[in-house]
Amino acid sequence: MKKNHSRRNFLKLSASGVLGAVMLSQYSCKTGSSKAPAVAPVDPKTFGIGLQLYTIRDAMKNDVPGSLKKVSDMGYKYLELAGYADAKFYGYEPVEFKKMVNDLGMEILSSHTQVEAQGITLDNAKKMAEDHAKLGVKYCVQPWVVEEARKTIASYQKMAADWNQVGGIMKENGIQFGYHNHNFEFDTVEGKVPYFDVFMTELDKDLVTMEIDLFWVTKAGQNPVEIIKKYPGRFQLYHMKDMFTKEAPFYTTNGVTDFAPVGAGVINFKEILAVKDIAGMKYMIVEQDSTKDGLPFEAAKTSITNLTTKILV
Repeated sequence: MKKNHSRRNFLKLSASGVLGAVMLSQYSCKTGSSKAPAVAPVDPKTFGIGLQLYTIRDAMKNDVPGSLKKVSDMGYKYLELAGYADAKFYGYEPVEFKKMVNDLGMEILSSHTQVEAQGITLDNAKKMAEDHAKLGVKYCVQPWVVEEARKTIASYQKMAADWNQVGGIMKENGIQFGYHNHNFEFDTVEGKVPYFDVFMTELDKDLVTMEIDLFWVTKAGQNPVEIIKKYPGRFQLYHMKDMFTKEAPFYTTNGVTDFAPVGAGVINFKEILAVKDIAGMKYMIVEQDSTKDGLPFEAAKTSITNLTTKILV
């Protein structure tokens, strides 16, 4: 928050600025220099970009503090977790993990947390919400649907009903529940498309927001901009994920390796960000499921560099 200056201080600051400008001008004339003074680089954290830690999952297994430090040094402001188990996050108690992240100048925004497809218990959902509330997360997201649960529309409808219940419990704990798509939700099942005919119609928009994964939506042959315009206000989270090549639509995640750093592929992010207000987008989160060279930190660095120097400017 900016501090207010009194009129007197303001005048002093203004006078100093004018004097400094005159001195700089005189110095430039004397030296014959026409170069403008160097401008300090913009801190990437001011862009408020998040990283899904699934991107560096192997490193997080081996060195949590060191991996988080690298992410902070790149300029990421927010984290989306993918390591909740046994009431802990990456093996740490919630308060301990939160402090580690905050001490590095970052915040925990969201967490991908599996809700089993065969059903949930209210007690399990409440425990999950309580643990995440200790982290101070804004979002808790269902990231996946197991393959056996994708066979019938009735199965998808049960999921939607369950997630509405979870969303209510999360809301009671100050957390927004969400769903993260892949491409299989856009396949036809019993004459219907689950994403449109079940999730977008039966999920309570106040209890479950959609985290739109731009890579998987595009791989399914869908246009993210058209989806956003059709369902305004439903997409608080953007998963920023690029791809190297355009392909015919397909609906499986098996064997997919076409992931690219943001801005290094063919997705038009400026076009999608142009409708962010229609989407209701509040945060963007970089994710790269895998890299062709096995260097996820380098890919994450490329993504935030492209975002802060080419896409968001």
